[in-house]
Amino acid sequence: MKTDIQIAQEATLKQIKEVAALLDIGEEDLELYGKYKAKLSEELIQKVSERPNGKLILVTAINPTPAGEGKTTTSIGLGEAFGCLKKKAVIALREPSLGPCFGIKGGAAGGGYAQVVPMEELNLHFTGDFHAITSANNLLAAMLDNHMFQGNALRIDPKQVVWKRCLDMNDRALRNIVVGMGKKTDGIVREDHFIITVASEIMAILCLASDMEDLKARLSRIIVAYNYDGEPVTGADVNAVGAMAALLKDAMQPNLIQTLEHTPAIVHGGPFANIAHGCNSVRATKTALKLADYVITEAGFGADLGAEKFFDIKCRMAGLQPAAVVLVATVRALKYNGGVPKTDLKEENLEALKRGIVNLEKHIENLQQFGVPVVVTLNRFLTDTDAELQYVESFCRERGCEFALSEVWEKGGAGGIELANAVLKTIEEKESRFHVLYEDSLSLFEKIETIAKKIYGADAVTYDETARKAIKRIEELGYANVPVCMAKNQYSLSDDPKKLGRPTGFTVNIREAYLSAGAGFLVAITGTMMTMPGLPKVPAAEQIDVEDGAIAGLF
Repeated sequence: MKTDIQIAQEATLKQIKEVAALLDIGEEDLELYGKYKAKLSEELIQKVSERPNGKLILVTAINPTPAGEGKTTTSIGLGEAFGCLKKKAVIALREPSLGPCFGIKGGAAGGGYAQVVPMEELNLHFTGDFHAITSANNLLAAMLDNHMFQGNALRIDPKQVVWKRCLDMNDRALRNIVVGMGKKTDGIVREDHFIITVASEIMAILCLASDMEDLKARLSRIIVAYNYDGEPVTGADVNAVGAMAALLKDAMQPNLIQTLEHTPAIVHGGPFANIAHGCNSVRATKTALKLADYVITEAGFGADLGAEKFFDIKCRMAGLQPAAVVLVATVRALKYNGGVPKTDLKEENLEALKRGIVNLEKHIENLQQFGVPVVVTLNRFLTDTDAELQYVESFCRERGCEFALSEVWEKGGAGGIELANAVLKTIEEKESRFHVLYEDSLSLFEKIETIAKKIYGADAVTYDETARKAIKRIEELGYANVPVCMAKNQYSLSDDPKKLGRPTGFTVNIREAYLSAGAGFLVAITGTMMTMPGLPKVPAAEQIDVEDGAIAGLF
């Protein structure tokens, strides 16, 4: 069986200008990055801005398991299937982070015959967007430290610096560091921290900004520290906004690539969903809606994280109206949630399936709370039995969902036609009555508890004292009306990754909270979540190499 990278490298790609033509985009509106990648011009974005919107379809999933679910693969395969049905469709995805590529998860270009290409370039440096975001973030950190060193006219308290440096790499040794060591000329000695680039506020700002003016306004609002009087110090106060905007200028433009079947894919931005808000950029999604009749996008990890943030943060801020949501699962993953070891998932086990399907049930209920019609799809494996598939289908239909099998990993677009038809039927027959989960007027504490109880199924929420004080301070600063971005493990509905299925009787603990004033949301960190991941015992990086001029081992 061929690996994903072998399939991608053997594919015949169209030049990107030919792919753009499928969306009626001329070469003059492309900024080319070689033959197979391009950025969409600002002129194009303005040119299409008055067109009517296409239909927005969100792809999300159950909680991820070692058995695999295939959310990105489904998103890409669904886009390919729309192409097979002669529908004008575009896929809108996030860019992959180097952290998972070299860590344990691998890349984020899909899999099998449902991939976006060029796969290696997308997963590695792509068009340099992440490097620009990292540079802008660290420029702000450097200017902040320099201000304190050069006399500290803003009276910044070194013990209340909240801005962190970032790096797009899993590196646990950088989580907590001390800077300014050495000579007096080497800066102010203080504790500092690194986060991964995809969890940074600059990433969130890039993904939520509507244009350059909005970008600069958001950069100016970033709170980097507090002074000795407890007053916030912002990006504007340290005079960093203009230079940061200059670094981000090209990164603001969405990127265009293609699937293995040449379906257009707009790939832009890449915030993690377990830490950040987990959606591609507003600019990419809104542009896609003007260019095609159907836009397939995804939100990271399970629906408890990615979909909730897509609805409550992205759709709220951008005024988006999703027409349908596709919920991805596998029989294997459901049996794993039912207590079957990974080694035994190939065997039929209806009792375990019945125990584990409660995870799918909770995600269906959660999505229905937002008023958007739900289509459930199973990524089919050869070991799935008819009895198992029929049980899941009946279970979903009893809960008011359309249902379809997906075989896009093996068959590409042809394997997603059943799913595409189910989505089209849902859009035509069921009206989306989308609404957010909570109102802006609720307190931050009420918003956190609404998410924890209604989405996760928690009985209660507890707060470490530092988190409670931080939230109260943020409300006193006038930010009580912002939405909440929960940082939670992706493996469980609870804040304990070992509690699979549909846990009950648990409490969610908020360990830390901070304001991303530029992005426009509060980040609430639960359990033991880390904003700088570490590498596993055997990183994927150990298998990656260059052989005969081609990259090998990337997956």
